[in-house]
Amino acid sequence: MQYMLGTADIAQSLDKLAEEHERIALAIAAVGYPQERRREHSFATLARIVVGQQVSVAAATSISRRLLEQLGGDLSAQAVLSCNEDTLRSAGLSRQKVTYLLSLAAAEMSGQLSLESLPNLSDDAVLDVITAIKGFGDWSAQMYLMFSLGRPNIWPIGDLAVREGFKRIHGLQDRPTAAQLRSLGDPYRPHRSALAMLCWQYCNAEPL
Repeated sequence: MQYMLGTADIAQSLDKLAEEHERIALAIAAVGYPQERRREHSFATLARIVVGQQVSVAAATSISRRLLEQLGGDLSAQAVLSCNEDTLRSAGLSRQKVTYLLSLAAAEMSGQLSLESLPNLSDDAVLDVITAIKGFGDWSAQMYLMFSLGRPNIWPIGDLAVREGFKRIHGLQDRPTAAQLRSLGDPYRPHRSALAMLCWQYCNAEPL
């Protein structure tokens, strides 16, 4: 399946939304178009999602680097399963994250997770496959759908910055809840990934 969340795709999607929604046009004029955040479609990317949960970007980068060193430069399912838990923890991973990483590796090795088949699955099917792995919730799966598979209509309603950005762009009095944002996003199909990225950019321009 074609990657549809490159920089040009994002701009095209937002231009289409701006034609129908004045506040989107104003937001683009204020903060510009988001750039693509393409990530490799790989086990390593999913592993780094685990590493990055509930830590800063700097900490995640440092832990990922140490983990790669411990694995001899091979962040693969086979390498993870061949490594003992103490060695994985020495990279800076918590016991819980070691469990998640081992579950991810086991899922790929067993065929429960088939990276080759993911690009051919629907958004909902990919979400089901990834969230079936211990440690992966909707947000983690949605980030993979957006940035590794390039899906254009992902709407991460649980993301605080998306909700806050949506509120500011649309001049709402209160930040919408996740449940409210689900229906509020309906008029922006099938370009919700680009809108989510605009919401992030709006928040970055004016921090929470």
